[in-house]
Amino acid sequence: MDRMSNIYSYGLRPDSSFDEKAEWLNVRRHRPAYFVGLDLGQSQDYSALSIIERSSSSSSGDADSLSSSSLQTKGKYQFHCTHLHRWALRTSYTSIVDETVQIMQKPELQSGPQRPMLVVDATGCGAPVIDLFKRTNHQSYLEPVLITGGSEVTKANGVWRVPKRNLVSTVQVLLQSQRLKIASKLPQASTLAQELQNFRAKISDSGHDSYGAGSDWREGNNDDLVLSLAMALWGATEVPVSTYRHAFRLV
Repeated sequence: MDRMSNIYSYGLRPDSSFDEKAEWLNVRRHRPAYFVGLDLGQSQDYSALSIIERSSSSSSGDADSLSSSSLQTKGKYQFHCTHLHRWALRTSYTSIVDETVQIMQKPELQSGPQRPMLVVDATGCGAPVIDLFKRTNHQSYLEPVLITGGSEVTKANGVWRVPKRNLVSTVQVLLQSQRLKIASKLPQASTLAQELQNFRAKISDSGHDSYGAGSDWREGNNDDLVLSLAMALWGATEVPVSTYRHAFRLV
């Protein structure tokens, strides 16, 4: 199907008022978008990947929910965790990158109105892994995230700095509003459920907060699946549309 016949299928007309943004918004009402979160563990930590499918509810579809970065205005979207994966301990980063690229290239992830978004943990050893991804044909919007203990979200040199509290609250809000569904049949679903149950926030005497499974951040208990889920959901709800809207496509 050529471009124009595909446009017709969505009720648009090639007249002088044709608007690419309007076309992009219209297509997005009919197709889900995909967001992938990749948490990178170090030698004693697991690495994990989560895939989120974001789709419009039956009453959604207006552009207002696409123009705001506030979770409270995004109630018209539903989020489904469709895939969970945890690598064995000490799996090489090269293998993780190769397998992730294969996942990103799957037809179901490439079927949306824009390329899927890949949100990758750039904390610790993450920076070299980001460089590995940039050398591949990952076919996604690559969004590196440096997890911080601060209070503001910033972006510099192509890398987001996101407070842990923002990642955690994204998961909490969507769960509490029943807009996040996790398929119970997923092999790692029970593990994720346990991590979510154990995930706790600590406020230090100095007022700083830290988040982790159990009593420690990155120590003792695992939180890799939670973090991969949180990064995917953060990308799906907080990365501005203008960041990737020009990548819409009609295929």
